[in-house]
Amino acid sequence: MPQKILIIDDDKKISTMMKRGLTYEGYKVSVAESGKEGLLKVLEESPDLVILDVMMPGMDGLEVCRRLRNDGNIPILMVTARDAISDRVKGLETGADDYLIKPFAFEELVARIKALLRRTADEEKDVLQFSDLRLDLKTRMAIRGEREIELSTTEFDLLHLLMRNPKRVLTKELIMEAVWGIDYGGESNVLEVYIGYLRRKLEQEGEPRLIHTVRGTGYVLKE
Repeated sequence: MPQKILIIDDDKKISTMMKRGLTYEGYKVSVAESGKEGLLKVLEESPDLVILDVMMPGMDGLEVCRRLRNDGNIPILMVTARDAISDRVKGLETGADDYLIKPFAFEELVARIKALLRRTADEEKDVLQFSDLRLDLKTRMAIRGEREIELSTTEFDLLHLLMRNPKRVLTKELIMEAVWGIDYGGESNVLEVYIGYLRRKLEQEGEPRLIHTVRGTGYVLKE
């Protein structure tokens, strides 16, 4: 499966060039033209790496980087026309993993991306954890405290999605597409049914609820 890259840049000429070249290199590439759109696409697509422009109207790249870093460890490569040392330091202090000055050679962009993805692969965790709940990605088993919980394939996929996005409200539509596929034509209440299955398993010994309903929207994993 090709690795996914999200480009967040309001300069269509630059983003089109990067998308064309990176697609040729074998990556699956999508583009967001604003910081707000970029944050939504990160949630929807779970990219393996983000290429982030600093200078954008509205929400700039530094604020996007700050929000992404607060919510996870996705690799972030900042690109900008600002070449002052202070600007680079600010970007890295905000949470960027690397910094590339425009204009840049495409070969250098690819090299930086490969280095970041290689580093991330080396650091990839086999276990996700939130509160006292762990999800073992190798055994596909959940552990609540010291209690092991067997999961069906669908239960695992659903819990995996929630644990990759802790404290984020996920809409029903997004969850359905991610877990059951965009063309799912089965029971309309299937999501509610599986949320119920997971809750019963995770709360079997009277543990506090972690999967909460957000009325009219979807679900969120929180304490």
